[in-house]
Amino acid sequence: MSYYLNSENHLDPGPIYVRENGQLHMVNLALDGVKSSLQKPRPFRLFPKGFSVELCMNREDDTAQKEKTDHFIFTYTREGNLRYSAKSLFSLVLGFISDNVDHIDSLIGFPEQIAEKLFSAAEARQKFTEPGAGLRALQKFTEAYGSLVLCSLCLRNRYLVISEKLEEIKSFRELTCLDLSCCKLGDEHELLEHLTNEALSSVTQLHLKDNCLSDAGVRKMTAPVRVMKRGLENLTLLDLSCNPEITDAGIGYLFSFRKLNCLDISGTGLKDIKAIKHKLQTHIGLVHSKVPLKEFDHSNCKTEGWADQIVLQWERVTSEAVKPRETGEPRTAAQHFYGKRARTEAPVKCALADTHMNSSEKLQFYKEKAPDCHGPLLKREAVSSQESKKSKKRAFEEPEKEQSNSSQSSKQKYVCLAVEDWDLLNSY
Repeated sequence: MSYYLNSENHLDPGPIYVRENGQLHMVNLALDGVKSSLQKPRPFRLFPKGFSVELCMNREDDTAQKEKTDHFIFTYTREGNLRYSAKSLFSLVLGFISDNVDHIDSLIGFPEQIAEKLFSAAEARQKFTEPGAGLRALQKFTEAYGSLVLCSLCLRNRYLVISEKLEEIKSFRELTCLDLSCCKLGDEHELLEHLTNEALSSVTQLHLKDNCLSDAGVRKMTAPVRVMKRGLENLTLLDLSCNPEITDAGIGYLFSFRKLNCLDISGTGLKDIKAIKHKLQTHIGLVHSKVPLKEFDHSNCKTEGWADQIVLQWERVTSEAVKPRETGEPRTAAQHFYGKRARTEAPVKCALADTHMNSSEKLQFYKEKAPDCHGPLLKREAVSSQESKKSKKRAFEEPEKEQSNSSQSSKQKYVCLAVEDWDLLNSY
């Protein structure tokens, strides 16, 4: 009875009688609340008054939360309502593979269109900035696609990126333009030795301005081309300016670059400039330019390819690790920090750039007529073929003497080995 009276959800019970001490009484006082409720019927309640609804979200870690929300695309309608739609199976699989891209065995033979989307998805997740997995993931792409990943690399004045991401930089293949200006590499740097690798034999433009190079560094860089005819054999543009330790002897090692069309040796330690001009013209066909050449404009060499944004990510990571220095231009420093202005746009000041710009004579050389240079080469080939025919006729008379003399003369023409060269060859 008490349960029924205290309950709020009930129907009209009618009159209630109670028998007490042999007499029957009608209960009126206890039903005052019931009568008032009957006069004003209350709406039907599914839950009592004290019940409240609490939206329970996933209280696990953020990764589990992202996995559940990553499968949907959230948009808003014109009325402002939130609308979500499921992602396609392709995008879901692409996201899963990009999260585990470092565990892929190989991408050789994989379609380039799908690989580019996979690369951009991994780049958006910043997989290439991770210490161990980033290198493994980048090597998978460079081994399979080569120049599509990166065809031109500009590391001008980014010596911190070179020191922190050296192995990643060495993984790039089939580059055509490489700018290492103002990086202070020196003669014994590992990256300078990597330039002679077959993976960088496709480099046609190389900028080594203000890198503390000497004759030993130039000799090391040109040793594979001079002796084994491999390495930087396709080089057409070379910038060695602002390296005062390079002397006349170091310029002599550059004669092995037969395809060289542009050369900048301003700000070097040359003494006999007239003799160097004459040798460059006779050996390679380069003529001194009285006007600064446009080919040496550093804006021509930019980072291009799928991995053009990875270098910026590397630079941000390295700059955050190093305490920023106080600069006199806080506005530009803030723009660099928030990524609103690329660091390549800022003017880079090398140590010897002022002396190079103020010098009265710039030692820049170019090749005047590239197609005409093939004429004397063809004549030399014709003369050599005729000499070979004559040597064949004389082979019956003096076989041993002629072969020994011709071999010695050919070796003297093309290969002039010194003791230091043999040491370099043994190191390779």
